Amino acid sequence: MARMVLCVVVACMVVVAPYAEAVTCGQVASGLASCIPYLKTGGTPPPKCCSGVKAIKSLAITPADRKTICGCLKSGYSSSYNPSLAASLPGKCGVSVPYKISPDTDCSKVQ
Repeated sequence: MARMVLCVVVACMVVVAPYAEAVTCGQVASGLASCIPYLKTGGTPPPKCCSGVKAIKSLAITPADRKTICGCLKSGYSSSYNPSLAASLPGKCGVSVPYKISPDTDCSKVQ
């Protein structure tokens, strides 16, 4: 019986594995492209920006995904962005993020 259960588990892993994809910085950049005007000048984030923020949040399934997204955010951070606007963006879009959006965030500590 235990051998049968093990075979079923392994079979499920083999079927699901090809569909598990890692988050890429391209996905993050694409999702946040419409947020750039907000990050520079403030105001209200456009609906498309918030849709992108929510889509990125939905990709953050595992700690590794969250670390990758954090690193992408840091590498894409521009000195022309207002730091307080960047930090407030998730909240403005109704999304909770477990770390501060900042170029100073230590992504290795993101869980």
